[in-house]
Amino acid sequence: MLRAVISRYSLPEMSAVWTEQRKYEIWLEIEVLACEAMAARGLIPVEDAQIIRSRAKFVVEEIDEIERRTHHDVIAFLENVASYVGPAARWMHQGMTSSDVLDTTLAVQMAQASDILMANLRAVIEVAGRRAKEFKLTPMIGRSHGIHAEPVTFGLKLALMYDEFRRGLARLEDIQPRIRVGKLSGAVGTHAHLAPEIEGHVCSKLGLKAADLSTQVIQRDRHAEFQSVLALIGSSVDRWATEFRHLQRTEVLEVEEYFNAGQKGSSAMPHKRNPITGEKLSGLARILRSNSMAALENVALWHERDISHSSVERVIMPDSTVLLNYMLVTLAKLVERLLVYPENMMRNLLLTKGLYFSQSVLLELTRRGLERKTAYEAVQRAAMKTWQGEVSLQDNLAAEAEIADVLSAEEIQRLCSLDVHFQHVDGTFAKLGLV
Repeated sequence: MLRAVISRYSLPEMSAVWTEQRKYEIWLEIEVLACEAMAARGLIPVEDAQIIRSRAKFVVEEIDEIERRTHHDVIAFLENVASYVGPAARWMHQGMTSSDVLDTTLAVQMAQASDILMANLRAVIEVAGRRAKEFKLTPMIGRSHGIHAEPVTFGLKLALMYDEFRRGLARLEDIQPRIRVGKLSGAVGTHAHLAPEIEGHVCSKLGLKAADLSTQVIQRDRHAEFQSVLALIGSSVDRWATEFRHLQRTEVLEVEEYFNAGQKGSSAMPHKRNPITGEKLSGLARILRSNSMAALENVALWHERDISHSSVERVIMPDSTVLLNYMLVTLAKLVERLLVYPENMMRNLLLTKGLYFSQSVLLELTRRGLERKTAYEAVQRAAMKTWQGEVSLQDNLAAEAEIADVLSAEEIQRLCSLDVHFQHVDGTFAKLGLV
């Protein structure tokens, strides 16, 4: 699976959520809690519940051996546990079906995984906010369609990243109550053989809410929404990895991924310093998006249940959470160590000889009473001369009669100032809480 390929890059705690050992630990706790709840209500002998609590254990390798014979993981698990518990094990799994254990366990794992992801998101938000303040008023050219547009600051760019990942965190926080849902409602969800009170007790002990209604399974719209949120956060990672990759192009070189001593960029060209981290993140985001599509396909199950979703989830749930975990940790490190070149930002800003001031002059001309069409065409004439020559836009504007009749040279100079573009930066940062 994918998680095996990237495990060496991942935080160990996320990988630990999805081990067979951890899965069976949760299965065992569900079974024991159910027995204790039944004993408390006089449904089974208290002493048997105590024996189950004290003796219940499992061995993963032994479960695997039994499953090779039974071709059923839950039966193999129960058989292995019963070998250690003894006769009292007859009460285990009483009134339950396999999905009671599987889906409730998956809810615990998704909740634990999302807790880890939220911590990683907070780390990305922190470093983006800190570096945004560092470059709050560092001017650079803004681009639309890849073409120079108007000035921005690199701090504003990073503040936008900060704000985007705050939304990602909010989405994950919002989805948590809808995935922290378990069920012990039996073969078709009717609680025919196990009372809702037992279900409620077990789920509460596990930090879950019992489903208001289920079939044999928890409905998969919950899981699809969770995967969609992961994919959306992954797409935000992709968006910023792509941004930094573009800004690292040789012709631009306004930022650059940190390049370690001894690192090599190309097997053929010794001079290369490639944005491999950003490229890797962009590629991995595609897997998250494809996994979210698979999760959407899982929503439509037959009647009260089929198992077409099960094999899919055994792959995409661990892989997507481990993968996004790695992506967030890597992105935080990328931003933390990002090399920023303000001098190149200024160099690129000056390339077009002030063309980016065109809108400021256009708007002032219309405020002074000039028809917009006339004003636009006059500024555009000056801009086209600037594109084709060596003279700045400011000088070409002053040479346009229709403009010079309305604006003095001093007024044109004032309009051709970065101050016009950065007058609201402080307010924007304050609105984001970046002060």
